[in-house]
Amino acid sequence: MDEFPRIPAERVHEQILSILLAWGMRDDLAQTSARVMVDTDLSGVDSHGLSMLMDYNKSRLAGKLNLAARPHVVRDRGVTALVDADAGLGHAAAVMGMELAIEKAKEHGVGMVLVRNSHHFGAAGHYVRLAAAQGLIGLCMSSTRTINTVPTRGRTAVLGTNPLAFAAPARANGPFVLDMATSSAASNKVKVYELRGKPIPAGWVVDEHAQTVTDASRAMEILFTRPKHIGGGLTPLGSSIETSSHKGYGLSMMVHILAGTLSGASFSPVRVRTQRPEDPDNLGHFFCAVDPSAFREEDEFLADMDTVIDTLRGSPAADPELPVLVPGDPEAASREQRARLGIPVPPSLIEKIRAVSEQAGVPFLLTPAQA
Repeated sequence: MDEFPRIPAERVHEQILSILLAWGMRDDLAQTSARVMVDTDLSGVDSHGLSMLMDYNKSRLAGKLNLAARPHVVRDRGVTALVDADAGLGHAAAVMGMELAIEKAKEHGVGMVLVRNSHHFGAAGHYVRLAAAQGLIGLCMSSTRTINTVPTRGRTAVLGTNPLAFAAPARANGPFVLDMATSSAASNKVKVYELRGKPIPAGWVVDEHAQTVTDASRAMEILFTRPKHIGGGLTPLGSSIETSSHKGYGLSMMVHILAGTLSGASFSPVRVRTQRPEDPDNLGHFFCAVDPSAFREEDEFLADMDTVIDTLRGSPAADPELPVLVPGDPEAASREQRARLGIPVPPSLIEKIRAVSEQAGVPFLLTPAQA
């Protein structure tokens, strides 16, 4: 059980929406963005929901965000399409991208849609669950703004966390949902540890001498404050050469090529050489939806997915108190619990949101749920 005050999800949604609207976002885009952000917090991905408002506010004040953005299709070739996010927040453009991929998959068996000229879009897992809810397989990847990950054999950060997510529906079970960074951890997870006053796990962050860092405040300084040329950062998935960090490094590059290079979005180490404070980040996102019925009977696919999931959950556990799960189980459990009890929000984050609300001129709503 989390020890922090719990805020009803409806109130978190209302708070986020009021701030986005006060900033001047179009109503439909603000509604979509708030919905995605709350779903992210409900899923337990605290690093990518409500806690991102301070970062979005910083980008807004710098002039990076087009608050009147209108995502639109700029290229459509049957099973593929390219969407321009119009330099707005990424949530609405990402929903548009995946929904278009779903539409194409239902017509052609597969749909692939890329988004360019975007900003942070939250948690990738939200978008693949949209496909799974329609009985489709979903795949999502995104390039990143922040340069924070040290490549294998490197000393300074060159890459981002470059996340990917994959979902497949089942019949009796909930969907299989993989949502992961290609670094050992997401940088915003380090922020969550600092907000909670806890040390980070060894292997997530290294300093300029490639030595592991566990102090969350020092890790935050390495990731967010000091100049990148000093060195240090997140490690690729695998943490070290000895534990196969080259695999995470390779996956990170695959994500950037498909989401960033293919869409025409920026590569952050190159962009920052000439980027002005007010220039958009020009991130790229990749969405793919696949209709299982294009390859076999849908019922057979769903039944086999149930067999796979049930087999994995039924396999012997190393610790009887910790049964084997499948990706997506922890997030589903979190959504059920937090929908009932509220979203736990650290007091330090509550105060940060209070300041953002006051600056936006909207009421502060994040008071704890009644016991």
